[in-house]
Amino acid sequence: MKRALQSAAGFTLIEMLVVISIITILAGMSMAQYKHGTRLAQEAVLKEDLFRMREGIDQYYADKGQYPPDLTALVSEGYLREMPRDPFTRSSDSWQTIPAEPDTANPSAQPGVYDVKSGSEETSADGTKYSEW
Repeated sequence: MKRALQSAAGFTLIEMLVVISIITILAGMSMAQYKHGTRLAQEAVLKEDLFRMREGIDQYYADKGQYPPDLTALVSEGYLREMPRDPFTRSSDSWQTIPAEPDTANPSAQPGVYDVKSGSEETSADGTKYSEW
């Protein structure tokens, strides 16, 4: 009778190891999901920032008939409240600008900024580089 009470009093070492290993596996899986979710959120922020800056460039061109000389002109002219930070480089200075074609009607005018891309060389979940978006 004493033996039956002693064996039922606690967990064995094997039971504890099984429980700890299951908890470790579940924690590892949830950590991978968290990192993947964070990456997808950063990609969504990048897409939104690029859309807003491109929309500001288009509005600037529609209002003034020329492209902005640089991205800071969008902020100083009120087309953007502030220059967004690239979520992957964590900097607002790393944006890569694409110059516009020279104006044939006014060849002495500066071409300006036609498009903007991310300065990050990392690869997205779909396999393309962020600098190509």
